[in-house]
Amino acid sequence: MFALRQFRLPLCSIRGLILARDKNALRLLQVQTRYKSNGSLKKQKVPDLEQTASQYFVYRSKIIDDLRHTKDPNPYPHKFSVDITISQFIQKNSHIKAGQVNTEETVRIAGRIHNQRSHGELIFYDLHGDGTKIQINAQAQYSERDFAKVHEHIRRGDIVGVIGFPGRTKLGELSIYSKDIILLSPCLHQLPTSHQGFKDNEMRYRRRYLDLMMNNEIREKFLIKSKIINYLRRYLDDQGFLEVETPMMNFIASGASAKPFVTHHSHLKRDLYLRIAPELFLKQLVIGGLEKVYEIGRQFRNESIDTNHNPEFTTAEFYLAYADMFDLMQITEDLLGNLVYDLKKKYVIDYVMDDKKMQIDFKSPFKRIDIIETLKNKLDVKFPDADQLHTEDTNKFLCDLCEKHKVACSPPKTNARMFDKLIQKFIESDCISPTFITGHPQILSPLAKSHREISGLCERFELIVGTNEIINAYTELNDPFEQRKRFEEQSHQKDLGDEEAQIDDGVFCTSLEYGLPPTAGLGLGIDRLAMILTNSSSIKEVLLFPALRPLN
Repeated sequence: MFALRQFRLPLCSIRGLILARDKNALRLLQVQTRYKSNGSLKKQKVPDLEQTASQYFVYRSKIIDDLRHTKDPNPYPHKFSVDITISQFIQKNSHIKAGQVNTEETVRIAGRIHNQRSHGELIFYDLHGDGTKIQINAQAQYSERDFAKVHEHIRRGDIVGVIGFPGRTKLGELSIYSKDIILLSPCLHQLPTSHQGFKDNEMRYRRRYLDLMMNNEIREKFLIKSKIINYLRRYLDDQGFLEVETPMMNFIASGASAKPFVTHHSHLKRDLYLRIAPELFLKQLVIGGLEKVYEIGRQFRNESIDTNHNPEFTTAEFYLAYADMFDLMQITEDLLGNLVYDLKKKYVIDYVMDDKKMQIDFKSPFKRIDIIETLKNKLDVKFPDADQLHTEDTNKFLCDLCEKHKVACSPPKTNARMFDKLIQKFIESDCISPTFITGHPQILSPLAKSHREISGLCERFELIVGTNEIINAYTELNDPFEQRKRFEEQSHQKDLGDEEAQIDDGVFCTSLEYGLPPTAGLGLGIDRLAMILTNSSSIKEVLLFPALRPLN
């Protein structure tokens, strides 16, 4: 905003900056001038709420800049030794009765000040940290330094260290009765008041630090997301899986149907792709003899940004040798049911999406539905035979069907893309509690093994929860001849303009020639699961720093 952060400007320069922004701010500098001559701000201080944001910033910056040079006190000390957190303080002193102060025990605690109430020689502060708060009770009788000097520079938003006694006020408020308060890091900006709040979503996502500071429920969402990841890791470790890491940058964007991000390696003088999925690397590890592997990590897809999509997101993928998709269904029911109960202590949770209230039941067994049969019944139409779903006749059939039911599908209108749009609109939109959808056409799944009984279909399931896909899983294709044929078809689709079609990965096909055992693989979208378990209607709510359009 101004150059005050880098340079110590003379008072006249700051006056000029303020007058350029707001002439009414001159009175604040007059107040500060009186402060410098009187040595006290007791009668001269202008309440924060009377100042605009820019006025307060300039006024506060000048005071802190002066302290930076006088070191009286140093507003940015190197260290403050803390011997107890706010949460620990609350737990340890819960037994203290109203009106009691334990002057026999001195504690050192730190946090951020949110509210400030002054009653002459008695000042109350709300000290926040660990998602909790206590009250600072500052009285002249306990102060080890000059009371006015200790408190003259402390404002809402400042991080402070407090040395004092535990106690409880006569009204029952657990407090620390301060012997000293030390400014550790001043806040130069006005915090939103508790009355105003900080609710503007756009600003919350852009200033997540302020969001976390002001909205404790946001902190809780990210604690839950962390617990989800920790539970997944414990579950897979207990089942004998090995956690591994695979490359984030690849010469080929493979492993899923998605448009990749492109970067450039200067030394190699060639483009690289940020990974869209770790699948093919993980299956190579199974080929190498690591029969149970998993990875929790970031994926990158150069696609739309909306309530369900972000260009980078977190998944958990695991692969199990000598298993198929039906084994994964059982694992999924066990994993998600126990995870939800571990976090929520119940199986049925409430969820709101686009103002639609839902009750989601994670108790097994999960519902299972067939794609073709469901579309037949809902659209009252006879679909082509499964082994004809890739043909030009089926393409015309799907085009007419999408047009009749007003299902938007941008070019290229391939059979796979139109099928996907129909599934989203007429099947996924009705799946509230966890539902396995099965019977996918083979054209939708170039890495999945063909159905063992029905030609034209594959062994794949998606788990839909709260109308969103949470899990995608296959019986993995392990036939190198068939895999090369599938990749050739994907290359043809890419030539037709489908940017999400997969690229032929010759390295992976070569690895298949050494023998991939019958294997089942599953990918779980952690961010979408976190949306449901935190009752968040947008993926931005569960990403600390979601992708946003740049401000002009």
